[in-house]
Amino acid sequence: MDKMLTLGSLFDGSGGFPLGAVLTGIEPLWASEIEPFPIRVTTKRLPRMKHLGDINKIDGSKVQPVDIVTGGFCCQDLSVAGKRAGLHGERSGLFFQVIRIIKEMLAATGNEYPKFAVLENVPGIYSSNGGLDFQEVLNELVRIKDESAEAHPRLSVPLPEKGKWSTSGEIVGDGFSVGWRTLDAQFWGVAQRRRRCYIVVDFTGERAGKILFDESRLRGNPPQGGFPRQAAAGGA
Repeated sequence: MDKMLTLGSLFDGSGGFPLGAVLTGIEPLWASEIEPFPIRVTTKRLPRMKHLGDINKIDGSKVQPVDIVTGGFCCQDLSVAGKRAGLHGERSGLFFQVIRIIKEMLAATGNEYPKFAVLENVPGIYSSNGGLDFQEVLNELVRIKDESAEAHPRLSVPLPEKGKWSTSGEIVGDGFSVGWRTLDAQFWGVAQRRRRCYIVVDFTGERAGKILFDESRLRGNPPQGGFPRQAAAGGA
């Protein structure tokens, strides 16, 4: 029998990633969250999941290693609805804590854990700071396993023309891959339009694109939804 995959959830909220993990046979081991109410929700619903508290105080070399690290990192400084302080803003700048924790865990486990990372944010991440913020996100991710900068030039993801990022893409490197895709909740069983950018990193191979884009692997392989439109609710 294959070993069950494990998950650690940063910026956990009310446990969206751990819930998805449970529904797909993945065991959530720990989470980081500081808001009391979401912690109460996940403590009740996922009583075996350990709570680590403030992400700034987590040492990735000391927490239990997991196969997958997830994080819907703060969007306030990236959203088009905010002041757009950018990736180095007070809230969205916590993204760099995710990078730190992953690097610490990899160093402590001889590059064995984590095997994957799954991150989520608003579509405003593509345009923030003229596209430079998303470029920095991708560069930080592709460089996680490229720490020997003295031995060769560091990897660098080029900025697209006019800084306009595609809402889906993939980068495949030597022994790793990064993919991103914008998904809309209305096509995934939720009665509202909610577009989000999802980023998948495979630290051990070229599977990021397969995870994000191979829809035949989804449970039930649902058909493509229709286009958004305005209409009166049925039976109103």
